Amino acid sequence: MRKEIRIRTPSRLHLSLLDMNGGIGRVDGGVGIALMEPHFDLSIRRARGVSCDTGEGELKRTVLETAKRVCKLLHLPGAEIRVRSTIPQHVGFGSKTQLYLGLARGILNSWGIYLPVREIARIVGRGGTSGIGVAAFQYGGFIVDGGHSAEKGFLPSHFSQEEAPPVLIRRDFPWWVVCAWPRGRGAFGAVERGVFEKYCPIPATDVEKATRIVLMKLIPAIIEEDLNEFGNAVNMLQRVGFKAIENKLKRGSVGAILEYIQRNSAGGGLSSFGPVCFGLCESRGEARMLEEDIRAEFGTNALVTRGNNTGAVAMEGRQTQNIHGGLGIR
Repeated sequence: MRKEIRIRTPSRLHLSLLDMNGGIGRVDGGVGIALMEPHFDLSIRRARGVSCDTGEGELKRTVLETAKRVCKLLHLPGAEIRVRSTIPQHVGFGSKTQLYLGLARGILNSWGIYLPVREIARIVGRGGTSGIGVAAFQYGGFIVDGGHSAEKGFLPSHFSQEEAPPVLIRRDFPWWVVCAWPRGRGAFGAVERGVFEKYCPIPATDVEKATRIVLMKLIPAIIEEDLNEFGNAVNMLQRVGFKAIENKLKRGSVGAILEYIQRNSAGGGLSSFGPVCFGLCESRGEARMLEEDIRAEFGTNALVTRGNNTGAVAMEGRQTQNIHGGLGIR
């Protein structure tokens, strides 16, 4: 019987890019949080040729294209793939990075090949702008990354050939999160590239405001586990730096949902270009109440989740493997 590999990935919230000015020699830098839900659950078996028996449309095309590219680059015969659960695409959960990394890791494991996550990210071309998705897959938790050399320029990950940036800080994320998103998609592909070309470089003073909030308010709050201070910092980030540009471009009911969340939680923000908005809560009960109120008020998609503090997990039979660790029994 052929060995089945199960890969469960996190999703992520992207709180902000930090330095889209580049005046001191680096660009990008990111802040984000890995989430338990939504997630990809992928089943992968070694095979001759590549096939996918679940999913449809864009998702299925992406699965097949990615799997074929991985197999071709690493001279592997193929893989059978089943998508058991998914992350919504192009709404701010970082689905593409998680899908690419999860597929590549599962295919490699099915053939008995184990590579570091950063090497896998290089193979599938992720982490070229923000490193939050790659670090969320590898470690989970609250993450700040250090960006790239300014020679890279201002490009979204899809168009960048840079390797994933260094992780500056990683902490467990202890609180509950409510995510809400109306119909529609955030900027991606050529549209996202156009935003970078139009608005970057942003003024150095805007970068200074954003990095001060992160260094002197957001990071101390996560270390001291002060939810109100952390939420206040998230609220402040919405009005400065590149995050202010992302908020400026939000459409439809996104602005109203975000304002509602900020009034009724410890703090809230827009993930990437949205439309996912998120709110921070002390307890599951508070989060459930906020979720129900958002659904009643706006009739939109909403869910309650919490931080994923382990990263992606590979399962082989009864064994599980943290992506950055060794095999163990759970």
